[in-house]
Amino acid sequence: MHKGERKKRIEQAIITFLSPVDFNVEDNSLNHKGHAGAPEGGESHFNVRIKSFKFEGKTRIERQKMVMKLLDDEFNSGLHALSLQLDVPE
Repeated sequence: MHKGERKKRIEQAIITFLSPVDFNVEDNSLNHKGHAGAPEGGESHFNVRIKSFKFEGKTRIERQKMVMKLLDDEFNSGLHALSLQLDVPE
């Protein structure tokens, strides 16, 4: 895997399935280097912030489940952890 590929796939999934008004995906894997479950080469830990009308009427847990399910393939291929901030646009 080339550096940045996972981030690009995460961003594309967010755009395609959540139609965000605003979003940011930040790879913070360097802060977790050597951590159990963190693969060599990074791209394992991300901070993700999404504002989407698709979250409207959903609880915090339901929103998190939506994103986790959306990224299931990434988790199966080395993604270890996400920090999520999921909001409805104002």
